[in-house]
Amino acid sequence: MNNTFFKSIISVVIFTLIIFSVSAFLLNIEDKKPLPIHYGGRVLVSELDNVPTYTYSWPGVYFEAAFIGTEVDLRLNDSNNILNIIVDGKAPVVLTKPGKKIYSINNLTEGKHHIRLEKRTETQNSTGTFEGFFIPDHSQAITLEKPQRSMEFIGDSAAIGYGIRSPKRECTEEEMFSFTDTQITYAALTAKAFNADYQINALSGVGVVRNYNGGMPEQTFLSRYPYTINDKGVPYQSNWSPNIIVIGLGGNDFATPLNPDEKWKTREGLQDDYVEHYKNFILSLRKKHPNAHFVLLSYDPFNKELEDQIARVVEKLKIKGEGKIDLVSIKPVALSACHWHPSEADHKNAAEILINYIEANPGLWN
Repeated sequence: MNNTFFKSIISVVIFTLIIFSVSAFLLNIEDKKPLPIHYGGRVLVSELDNVPTYTYSWPGVYFEAAFIGTEVDLRLNDSNNILNIIVDGKAPVVLTKPGKKIYSINNLTEGKHHIRLEKRTETQNSTGTFEGFFIPDHSQAITLEKPQRSMEFIGDSAAIGYGIRSPKRECTEEEMFSFTDTQITYAALTAKAFNADYQINALSGVGVVRNYNGGMPEQTFLSRYPYTINDKGVPYQSNWSPNIIVIGLGGNDFATPLNPDEKWKTREGLQDDYVEHYKNFILSLRKKHPNAHFVLLSYDPFNKELEDQIARVVEKLKIKGEGKIDLVSIKPVALSACHWHPSEADHKNAAEILINYIEANPGLWN
């Protein structure tokens, strides 16, 4: 036998090994089945290879699943957010802008496991996509029961947890992003205390009729709230019907003096416009959620003006026959997070106030 023959044999063997390795790799990826997912928050559901995918931009979104086995894959496609991966309630694995990748967890003990993916950060003008949890064919999927209670939180940067983990008030934009964590805000803590599904629909710097310092006047909260993604592309349509709706809006409306080029010529004009639009917004929510109980928050310790206007909103609604509405004060103390925002301690205190209020008024769930 000559060298040419041996070279041919070796080439065939190498080619066969390559084909086998590639086939095994593809089998390892494709021979997985998707887990049924329970999610909270606003997402745009699409399909990829007949499997649901979930695109999101609003804060506080989360995804959960359960299974019996030792491994699970998460298919991520998010270059814009910081994400938590939580297995069986343990400390989260934190991924920063992971991009498009498969994150595998394969060292679990045999048995039942719970997997959760959480969005920590705010993305007003960009999105991320979650493409699902996957397990091997020999593992067993478990369908999670939907919680019986549900809550929606509507607000601004305070509800988002803007810079909440920061040890200082002065933050760069990059630091503010990395320190933000919606999943440890008063909103998330309150909902989790009652094992309730939750949505946290909030935007930093945005108000009812006026944004911070009068910026982007055409992009108020009320103009963006009706949409699934913050691009005003797809109206939000869902059977979502929360038991309790907690609203904290107005801090940006009254945070700064009026500028000469703004449409309100007096502070009183701004106040009246805010009260009218806030009232009408709640009336529109009432049409969508006829059984929900509203809790309006007074949450700015320095702004008596805001508290007075919220009280006016509640009074006007009660005059119109709205009986399922309350005003609750959760004023923070430290404000030591980025740019004088509520600290983690402030959020824990606010959650305690809300939890105690709800526990003292169990009829709010009806």
